[in-house]
This record gives sequence, structure tokens and C-alpha cells, in this order.
Amino acid sequence: MPTSATPAIERIARVLAGRQLSLNGEGNDPHASSAVDATWHRHVDDAYAILHTLREPDMQMAQAGDVAVWRSMIGAVLEGRAD
Repeated sequence: MPTSATPAIERIARVLAGRQLSLNGEGNDPHASSAVDATWHRHVDDAYAILHTLREPDMQMAQAGDVAVWRSMIGAVLEGRAD
């Protein structure tokens, strides 16, 4: 199974930053990658909030896979947060 070298929280935060800044999202920057690199860390709290919401799978997700594995994977990210 392929895995990412970039932590899930950073990936989510980068998507949120990109949506805010990029012309492809809600922003006006046609080349937002540098701005995303500089600002993604501002979206880390939102990224954790999203994962916190997803820690319990919905019915469709539960039917597609192993709920215990899902909870364990999301829990591993949430437990790694330094508050």
C-alpha cells in the first residue's frame, strides 16, 4: 500500500491553505504554491478539527472497511498532537 512521506495534518492544512489562496479555490493566485508553503501552518488547528470529526466513520465508510483500523489510524494522528 502506498504511503505519504508528508504527515496527514500537513497535507490537510496545505489543502485548506490552497483553497483559500489559489485561483482554483476561493483565492486569486494562479500560482499559489509558494504562498501555500508559507502559510499552511496557519491551518493546522483546522486540520486537526477535521480529523477529530472524522474519527468516527459514517455508515458508508464502516461498510467499506474495518472500523477498528480506521479509528486506530485517525487516533494515531490525534494522539500525536502536542497541545
